Amino acid sequence: MYCPFCRHPDSRVIDSRTTDDGLSIRRRRQCPECGGRFSTTETASLSVIKRSGVIEPFSREKVVLGVKKACQGRPVTDADLAVLAQKVEETIRSTGASQIEANDIGLAVLPSLRDLDEVAYLRFASVYQAFESLDDFESAIDALRAEHGRLPARPVE
Repeated sequence: MYCPFCRHPDSRVIDSRTTDDGLSIRRRRQCPECGGRFSTTETASLSVIKRSGVIEPFSREKVVLGVKKACQGRPVTDADLAVLAQKVEETIRSTGASQIEANDIGLAVLPSLRDLDEVAYLRFASVYQAFESLDDFESAIDALRAEHGRLPARPVE
């Protein structure tokens, strides 16, 4: 770590503590050359492997944008989406992996989105679980009903 004052190539850590969200570490440092003090924030990098093979940094904003499309016309606020994106990031980081497939992020969204709004969940799930027919939708709806202790839909005669 270069000193921002004198550009000395080393510094000494005086104090370390986790940030409020627990996802990064704030370190207070001192330069042994000039004595200047400064702070750094360290986070573990998390990369996403796209379907095309391109690797890019994880972005909560992209999670929010993807879920926002499924939530169009639903009673879901931007604050709800921000909390959902944070939960998704925490879930992914808890795996300990530094790289994750883009599809796995979509699958990680599903449990939190199901709790937030069931219609948005079905919209989103239809893409990430590759629904191919009405039977796939019916199965997902029956699973939601079973979670709530409701009977599955009766067959149409």
